[in-house]
Amino acid sequence: MKLLIRNAAAILTGLSGSAARHAGPDIRVRDGKITAMGQLSTEPGERQIDASGCVVYPAWVNTHHHLFQSLLKGDPLGINATLTPWLSATPFRLRPAMDEDMFRLAARIGLVELALSGCATVADHNYHYWPGMPFDSSAILFEEAEALGLRFVLCRGGGTLSRIASDNLPPSLRPETLDGYLADIERVAARFHDSAPDSMRRVVVAPTTPPHSMRPEELRECAAFARSHGLRLHSHLSETVHYHDTVQAQHGITPVRFAESVGWLGPDVWFAHLVKLDADEIAVLGATGTGIAHCPQSNGRLGSGIAPVRALEDAGAPVSIGVDGAASNEAADMLSETHAAWLMQRARAGEATLAQHRGGQGEAQAAQAATVEDVVRWGTAGGAKVLGLPAVGTLAEGQAADIAIYALDRDPRYFGLHDPAIGPVASGGSAHLKALLIGGREIVRDGALPGLDLQELGRQARAAVARLVTTPY
Repeated sequence: MKLLIRNAAAILTGLSGSAARHAGPDIRVRDGKITAMGQLSTEPGERQIDASGCVVYPAWVNTHHHLFQSLLKGDPLGINATLTPWLSATPFRLRPAMDEDMFRLAARIGLVELALSGCATVADHNYHYWPGMPFDSSAILFEEAEALGLRFVLCRGGGTLSRIASDNLPPSLRPETLDGYLADIERVAARFHDSAPDSMRRVVVAPTTPPHSMRPEELRECAAFARSHGLRLHSHLSETVHYHDTVQAQHGITPVRFAESVGWLGPDVWFAHLVKLDADEIAVLGATGTGIAHCPQSNGRLGSGIAPVRALEDAGAPVSIGVDGAASNEAADMLSETHAAWLMQRARAGEATLAQHRGGQGEAQAAQAATVEDVVRWGTAGGAKVLGLPAVGTLAEGQAADIAIYALDRDPRYFGLHDPAIGPVASGGSAHLKALLIGGREIVRDGALPGLDLQELGRQARAAVARLVTTPY
């Protein structure tokens, strides 16, 4: 396809420093890649997208989600709970009632929500597995992503241990064997995994939570298995202080040091959350190049805290952004997530400031806690880095044409902006997505996914929720 994006009001590239903005105003796309940026003349046979008044970003890269939770939003039993009681109140309670049709619908809803926010790449931490399960949840996720044209990374969760102390667990909450877990990853990777730098399909080894899902020797075996098969590693870690209490009681060390002891640190590893970290843990994560999927809205919703993202990046840890599951984040899209990331990092820095007469630096200490350009970089290039997809996540010649074009002329929250480039992140809300390109293909056009009836999807969601909460299991 020959394509020219013309007359953009502003372009953020996902790159750092002075390269974070490109003067544009045009971007040329050929065969799914960006071939030129600047003041460009139209070529014969070239389709044009008029981006006058629009802001252009790299398409977002979401590095942590639980798509099956898209039918578990706003559960009254869990809405005001912190993490551990919330797990019992919502996902553990409702998962057993979720059948194959509900699972597929939930995945579709979550992927649609992300696409309409300008997200091209989705890493889903799916732990919906159990011995003898009657459907293939991995295949469903890949199928739904492919149907929408999204890049998809399956983080194959699960584990050999249960967090629920019971001898009578329902089938869907029963743990797997390690052999069964690794055999299924091998099966799924053989079918779906593509190691290309702009791959549409990836598989990751991702036991659900190291302190709770597997024994230390099993985690070591998973790490060795992943590396021998060229797969990356992902999990949750240090979301709350409960992780510190658990690992201290079990092993006498901190969670990051535990991860280090089982071979779970390095540039091929990224963890979701990392909210509660000691200074030496931050240093170790940075020194090993271990990444973070920062999930600010879920961390706020569950009362977990605010991850020390700036300190992690300064130490050398790659930073990315994930929306986490919709059951702990009722707005699981990348625009609301990046807006929260920007505000919360500045709030965290401000909370830590001291008055000058008390030996502090005053307000100046928080001035550069996080810029909009930082957040765009975390949510695009940072995500591509932790996922090992170097050909996506930035707007530059030779990169995959994963491009989000936002029109700011339809919502008064964006009117009056002196710097339109920051609007989609700084102003919050849902900037109108004029177009989303993934590998040069137009996935979203004028705020809609062609062929998708959103009202019908909403009707199906309401019916599924009604069935979910009344299904015996």
